[in-house]
Amino acid sequence: MANSTQTFITDTTNKNPTKRRKLITGHHRHLEQPLIPGLPNDIAQFCLSLVHPSTLYTVCHAWRRLIYSPSFPPFFSLYAVLSSTNTNHNLPDNNSIQFFNFDPISSRWDSLPPPPPDPPLHLILRHPSFISRDLPIQTISASDRLVLLAATSHSFSPALSRPLVFNPFSGSWAFGPPLATPRRWCAAGSAHGTVYVASGIGSQYNTDVAKSLEKWDLQNNKAMISNICNKTTTWKWVKVKELKNGRFSRDAIDAVGWRGKLCMVNMKGDAAKEGIVYDTEKDTWENMPEGMVAGWRGPVAAMDEEVMYVVDEAKGVLRKYDPERDCWEHIMESERLIGAQQIAAGGGRVCVTCGGSTELVVLDVVALPVRLWMVETPPGFEAFRIHILPRISRPDN
Repeated sequence: MANSTQTFITDTTNKNPTKRRKLITGHHRHLEQPLIPGLPNDIAQFCLSLVHPSTLYTVCHAWRRLIYSPSFPPFFSLYAVLSSTNTNHNLPDNNSIQFFNFDPISSRWDSLPPPPPDPPLHLILRHPSFISRDLPIQTISASDRLVLLAATSHSFSPALSRPLVFNPFSGSWAFGPPLATPRRWCAAGSAHGTVYVASGIGSQYNTDVAKSLEKWDLQNNKAMISNICNKTTTWKWVKVKELKNGRFSRDAIDAVGWRGKLCMVNMKGDAAKEGIVYDTEKDTWENMPEGMVAGWRGPVAAMDEEVMYVVDEAKGVLRKYDPERDCWEHIMESERLIGAQQIAAGGGRVCVTCGGSTELVVLDVVALPVRLWMVETPPGFEAFRIHILPRISRPDN
């Protein structure tokens, strides 16, 4: 049975003006008890922040509540865009795409709150015209937020006129600024808290759009976020140095933020590719180093935008990029990594999805040797996009 919170309000103002209004809440009685007997709670919280959350979770309910409170340093958790395995994706009114969060401390999946209903979100993952592949739904992580940027509607036009942003700290969705040209099949990524969208196509191919690059600064202190789709905000997309050609509109590409640069290739898979690098400080494009593009044999992600990892989807090999020698170092190999479609890196972990899989591969790349384990998706769902972000605040957990 779901826990219920009952709140009783006793107003004693008329009886005694010196007494304050009392709020007695079942779930909040723990606030009257110290976290550590004999210590003020602020000092106790500082001491407990030095202990791993998995240990605090097992000791007592008060400490368990603490690790989910907004004031406690958040641990990393896994966010996933999941597709129902029991839904006909070809129907225009299905609701097969859902957003979930996996809490590694409690080992529990929870669905995220639904995005704003107006305008309704119509995304398609599969269509009879594309039997052998899924249609891309492009999400990125930026500035500790999950950003839904691009997808395809049932009319084969861009499904989003502006991004949708989920904030783990508030547990809510909001709209980003409208794109000058909504698009799909684009290159999307982030660097230093700024979102970038490059190339792609709108309802039909356009050379100007295919060569364009736009950025949106999520960390702009003067920017506002809107929970209403048509509300004007000061957030906006800014056009920057365009690409030399439109060859990067052939596929949905992850633009990887790495050391102040955006690295991208023109197609997925383990075939030979064309690679380019955008310098976010100089606003210039340059060719990708030969060793980097030669080893880009599958999905790539960067840990804290400092260390790049690739999974060779044909061989199931995890590698790390060495910029000094311009090569990819072998880290480990596993048949579970064969067919990798997307990876995410953060908190010392690399998480991997494989096509149509109901299991996610988690790699602890800090441990020696690298540790590998599996996380099952919720029953009836398969994962096709994953991100590592701070856990959701749950004051009453």
